[in-house]
Amino acid sequence: MLGKIFSKAVTIKAIKANKTNHSQDELDELIKETLQAYRSDNFPVGVLSVCQQITITHRTDVIPSVLIDLTMPFVCRGELDIVAETLSMNLSIQVGINIALMVKPIRQLSLGKKGAQVINTNVANIIAIASGKGGVGKSTTTVNLAHALMCEGAKVGILDADIYGPSIPTMLGLQGQKPSTKDGSLMSPIDADGLCAMSIGFLVPPNDATVWRGPMASSAFTQLLNETDWPALDYLLVDMPPGTGDIQLTLAQKIPVAAAVIVTTPQDIALADAVKGMAMFDKVKVPVLGIVENMSYHHCEQCGYKSHMFGKNGGEHLARDYNTRLLGELPLNIAIREDADLGHSEVVENSTGEIATYYRKIARNISAQLYLQCDITSPLTATLSIKD
Repeated sequence: MLGKIFSKAVTIKAIKANKTNHSQDELDELIKETLQAYRSDNFPVGVLSVCQQITITHRTDVIPSVLIDLTMPFVCRGELDIVAETLSMNLSIQVGINIALMVKPIRQLSLGKKGAQVINTNVANIIAIASGKGGVGKSTTTVNLAHALMCEGAKVGILDADIYGPSIPTMLGLQGQKPSTKDGSLMSPIDADGLCAMSIGFLVPPNDATVWRGPMASSAFTQLLNETDWPALDYLLVDMPPGTGDIQLTLAQKIPVAAAVIVTTPQDIALADAVKGMAMFDKVKVPVLGIVENMSYHHCEQCGYKSHMFGKNGGEHLARDYNTRLLGELPLNIAIREDADLGHSEVVENSTGEIATYYRKIARNISAQLYLQCDITSPLTATLSIKD
């Protein structure tokens, strides 16, 4: 177990340190070395290489314990909880890790740029959740990822960009809600257990068809984004309509979208359309963080057998062929479908349950990869040195 998480050298050192009467300075040094030696996809060069601030506090009043306060640029609470458990076991002392987030904007547009749209500066990062075709569970994935990011400590909003078929109000249990306004010019987003949302579905009757040409739909989308009084948000997830049409181009060309995530199923036809979505974002210079494979398999509750009903390893092969990442796989689970229809979320109601664990891991991967791939302060950013 330890060898899988930490390097061999640090594991041996930690075991040697598993003794009584070690000083606080020795503990502090070992903790820092262990955090720096930790390796995963989201910490390829260690925790301290991306940590913006660390404070170690020792308590001896009741039960000897150590509290580590970390300021991080992306969500990682669930992953570092495992690190804290390992440290506790190695050091024979209770170790806890608190995470404070300092998420910075990845991309901004300068004011006055021709054709640029100015959005509320409270929004740090806009992430497009897209798919090449409909029916792959993109909206359900968007909602649950938003809740998962919240469970990890982030401030999150959702913008429903599917003008023709808005489903976010239903999935959040907000049917019939209408946005209010404080100043007569900006709409206040609807609150759903701390998650703020805006959708055309809040503004039109639920059974009314939106019969608009492409430019009208694009204009409505930009109005929803720019005329909503968004609070301070770390991430605004945009639930995109399927395809590569006007709204996708509007988002990519006129909005400071930080990155995109592609949702697909393992089915060949879905993968083919996902490739088109990736190609579209590539043409407009929006980085694709990776792929989320939805409905990867069905896990039988009776016998435990995994049935790959729509194909197997499609997302993994797609990520490999197009030099991107498989951010995670989600099962075909009836509870996820029922929650979406009823406006509930298992991620909220059982944040440590099996379903929530899937989404929280993917949410951490998205947040971390946005920083690692796109932020100039990332330790993976190439540096240029000039020698005389």
